[in-house]
Amino acid sequence: MLMIRAIIRPEKSSKVLTALFEAGYPAVTKIPVVGRGKQRGIKIGDVTYDELPKEMLIVVVNDEDKDFALKAIMDAAITEPKGAFGDGKIFVTPVDEAYTISRGSKEL
Repeated sequence: MLMIRAIIRPEKSSKVLTALFEAGYPAVTKIPVVGRGKQRGIKIGDVTYDELPKEMLIVVVNDEDKDFALKAIMDAAITEPKGAFGDGKIFVTPVDEAYTISRGSKEL
């Protein structure tokens, strides 16, 4: 299993959640976060905003579903036909174990 963490623009959150649900991934954790990317924030006039609001969506998928889930996220999160700075970043990491608390059972 793999954990996909997508850090995206807040205004794209609903679209990405809908895309994941329609792709068969209804279980998602959504966390408001702040940060900056390579562009080091945004400068408007004399003010630099280096902590930009984003949302992090976390979903766990089977290894063979990775490309399908990534495509659903990317297609829904992109802002322009070719994308733009600040559209976000996706991190994929292995999940060694997962447990359901209510049943006390191991999922993997």
